[in-house]
Amino acid sequence: MRIAINGMGRIGRLLFRRLLHHQHIQIIAVNDIMPIESLAYLLQYDSVYGTFAEKVTIADNHIVVGDRSILYVQKADPLQLPWEALQVHTVLECSGMFSTAPLAGQHIQSGAKKVLLSTTGAGDIPLLIYGHNHVKDSSKLDIVSPGGCMTNCSTHILYLLQSIGIASAQINVLHSYTTRQELVDTWHKQPRRGRAAAESIIPVEVDLYQSLERLMPGLKDKVATLSIRVPVANGAMADFTVEMQRMVTPAEINNLFKHAAANEYRGVLDYTEEELVSLDVKGNTHSCLIDGSLTSVAGKQVKIIAWFDNEYGFTSRMIDWLELWSS
Repeated sequence: MRIAINGMGRIGRLLFRRLLHHQHIQIIAVNDIMPIESLAYLLQYDSVYGTFAEKVTIADNHIVVGDRSILYVQKADPLQLPWEALQVHTVLECSGMFSTAPLAGQHIQSGAKKVLLSTTGAGDIPLLIYGHNHVKDSSKLDIVSPGGCMTNCSTHILYLLQSIGIASAQINVLHSYTTRQELVDTWHKQPRRGRAAAESIIPVEVDLYQSLERLMPGLKDKVATLSIRVPVANGAMADFTVEMQRMVTPAEINNLFKHAAANEYRGVLDYTEEELVSLDVKGNTHSCLIDGSLTSVAGKQVKIIAWFDNEYGFTSRMIDWLELWSS
């Protein structure tokens, strides 16, 4: 499969690293507006995942790594991108700027066959979570949203709990700071996002509940969500407080997830009882890692904790999508 990456931010660059030598997927081109020297530097050196094992160099307008030479394009307008001439099958839309059907569709107009977003996207784009509803006519769709890292974590957990019965759920995701926050205090339309990310615990409004209601209409008006940004560069801990429709025990809840991790959710959801911290999940490929050691019950209320690498876990699902389409 011949692919291109549009937008070389955190997700775009990690996908580049992970897909560079993929057996069935070939990166043909990447597009961003930054200078090519800056991109080469950011691909070589990464504060979270370390220095890339191979040397990244520049030759004309190509990024060169080993025997691979990838065209670097600098176009702000997707309609000017050379996807047709390059015979690009799938564009990974990682800029975050083209997340509606008309905007993402510009990649199709430029010659690509499919577009996979790196975000939830607007309501006019199908929201398909890998491991949940990803087989739903996905081969016939031109543009797909695979959700975001928090949606991929939460969907599987709530879906499994629905087999018992959910009365209501509160989800609080303690999340590393992101590029949409600031290093020093400045103006932001969401004032808390404008506060120094490495100096405070910062509550951030998220639309996660809307995505979950789209995926599971039976949860409409039963789910509330919040993200708390904490001063770490990577990793997240999702805290679920769920009111069940009947009494349960921690053992019953843990067995539910343990069984799922070993069977139908293998590779997507995992289970552990080790005493982990966020750093321990760096590079973990799962959408969520249930921490059974922290499961607790009070009346019909269940507390569930799940870890995930917000970058590595999410890009793993994007790669799953590419492998599904390439097969």
